[in-house]
Amino acid sequence: MNEAWGTVVALAGEQATIRIDETGCGRCRQPGGCGGSQAARLFCHTPRTFSVPNPDGRQVGERVQIVLAGGSLGRSALHAYVQPLLALLGGAFAGSAIAGEAGAIGGAIAGLSLGWLLLRRAQMRWRKEQGLQPSIRS
Repeated sequence: MNEAWGTVVALAGEQATIRIDETGCGRCRQPGGCGGSQAARLFCHTPRTFSVPNPDGRQVGERVQIVLAGGSLGRSALHAYVQPLLALLGGAFAGSAIAGEAGAIGGAIAGLSLGWLLLRRAQMRWRKEQGLQPSIRS
């Protein structure tokens, strides 16, 4: 399971908006830490917030632990990075075989577009699966 700590910043019906307190693994100042927290602050100035179900009735200002089901983060990364890249390369190779350099460019654009559409489809499907949504640990 992937876990992160956050603070409840707003309530809307059965949903709670959680602001994640820290980015990275938390080992930034320890030996062997990568410094990801400092890099995240450079490139992302707005705090990360998520809307999650609030079955326990947590209140604004309360510190909570958010969890993701094991494997969901890896599967999401695979679909977000690998699938569009493979579609782009496949389109480029197919286009190159058909029409040379111009075909490779057109095929790459078509493949990347197909990869993006497949990613959007997977995202819509996963929104409905409760096991893949972040939740507040009880």
